[in-house]
Amino acid sequence: MGTLLAFAPFIAFALVDRLVGATEGLIVGAIVSAALLLRDWAVLGRSPKILEIGTTILFGALALYAVFGGSSWSIVGVRLCVDLGLLLIVLISMALRRPFTLQYAREQVSAELWSSPQFMRTNYVITAAWALAFFVLVAADIVLLYVPALPPRIGIISTIVALIAAVKFTAWYPERRGPAEPTSESRPATPETPER
Repeated sequence: MGTLLAFAPFIAFALVDRLVGATEGLIVGAIVSAALLLRDWAVLGRSPKILEIGTTILFGALALYAVFGGSSWSIVGVRLCVDLGLLLIVLISMALRRPFTLQYAREQVSAELWSSPQFMRTNYVITAAWALAFFVLVAADIVLLYVPALPPRIGIISTIVALIAAVKFTAWYPERRGPAEPTSESRPATPETPER
């Protein structure tokens, strides 16, 4: 649930963008992302997460540019910036060897599983699935930007399918893999499992 809540700024942006306008959508996305970041840090006492920090910076910078930059963006152009920014956040988290799903997964499992190779591998695979979904969004935005004759519903349908697939995969994959086994370093010694 935490991973899905982290995408609330993007959902808020998409709704306001569609109903009111791109600049307003960026401002709402910035407000929602900052609120989630403050909620986790100040109210719940959790450490800030890569996705939430990146989202706040992304929407904040784009909102400032939209308000003070003086240029008007097309709706597809704004979506391309948002989707590309999200893809970059996910790819950077993987490049830093901290896949963005890792922080959410650690809130769901016991600390003894955190160093398990299977736990890490599962998070890399799930983060890669989200990266693929965001790549589909970016590709759809680029096609709509350069082929404006295409109906906008192509972008909407591809976005919905990609995000639903990522959500379903996120729920399905860990169950398929089974529970991660603690490494020998993190596993307590018992008569059945002697320390090596």
